[in-house]
Amino acid sequence: MSDFTLTPMTMNDYDEVFALWHSISGFAMRSIDDSREGVERFLGRNPGMSVVARDADGKVAGSILCGHDGRQGQFYHVCVRQDLRRHGIGKEMVVFCMKRLQEEKINKIRLIAFETNENGNAFWNGIGWEKAAGFNCYDFTLNEKNIIAFNK
Repeated sequence: MSDFTLTPMTMNDYDEVFALWHSISGFAMRSIDDSREGVERFLGRNPGMSVVARDADGKVAGSILCGHDGRQGQFYHVCVRQDLRRHGIGKEMVVFCMKRLQEEKINKIRLIAFETNENGNAFWNGIGWEKAAGFNCYDFTLNEKNIIAFNK
């Protein structure tokens, strides 16, 4: 990947990475978690784990938010600029994050790819990742209204 450089993501990358997220069709974001404050909190909790790829002109070509909870790694917002896909950038970023997780003694990674994300699912299947089976994944949005409703 000689035309690209990989570096750990910092808050200095946020505006360009956020613009990349917005440029990708069907990309799902959450206002609190993906805000400047939310990403800053995530990077602070997981220093050096996330990655940014830059092209020869220094523009953001891709990124992954990577972190762990002490037991399992998690990838969020794995993306490569549409005009630069299929050049090995995604795979190189995944390897970068895998190595960071190994340094933390993490031996399993999970990510979510929406069923409608044909490109993403083809990428993960193509590099040997397995679709999880045998369990359901549940979400609960923490806010005062939902907590009150839950506690009734």
